[in-house]
Amino acid sequence: MSLDLTDPPPRPGPRPRTTGLEIPHDQLDQFSPPHIRAALVAEARALDGVFTGPSQVSEPSSLALRLHDPAGPWEAYLHPSRDEFAHIHRSGFLHLTVPAALAAPLERAGWAEPHPISRRPEWPDAIVMLYAPRDEADLAVARAVLRASWRQAAATSPETE
Repeated sequence: MSLDLTDPPPRPGPRPRTTGLEIPHDQLDQFSPPHIRAALVAEARALDGVFTGPSQVSEPSSLALRLHDPAGPWEAYLHPSRDEFAHIHRSGFLHLTVPAALAAPLERAGWAEPHPISRRPEWPDAIVMLYAPRDEADLAVARAVLRASWRQAAATSPETE
């Protein structure tokens, strides 16, 4: 099933509570069950050219998603890293870059919020917190957003996946 992330379905229920801070920008409730987070991590590790490890830009317990051969534009990475395009926190939420055209629709539909650090001019505008997927339906959206972020960072079109 392909999701149109320019017009995503609404996320059911209220938004999770978050700190709203630059650091730490954390989700405070509505976490992923272990099997859902594990499925998201497995999806991330299966993306072509991705390797994982401790984040270079977040808490070390976050699982960084990095590229062996980063080819995307400057906006595709979580700075100051030159190859980390996302990281998954222990509770299941992600910080990641998304194509600029997706940030507002994801926020309107209740799936994400802008990272406060993206207000700074030296940071990409489309860094978001993607809320932790709670079930299989949420996981389908999280997978689609993760793939869009990866495609931007890897400079890969949907046709070449």
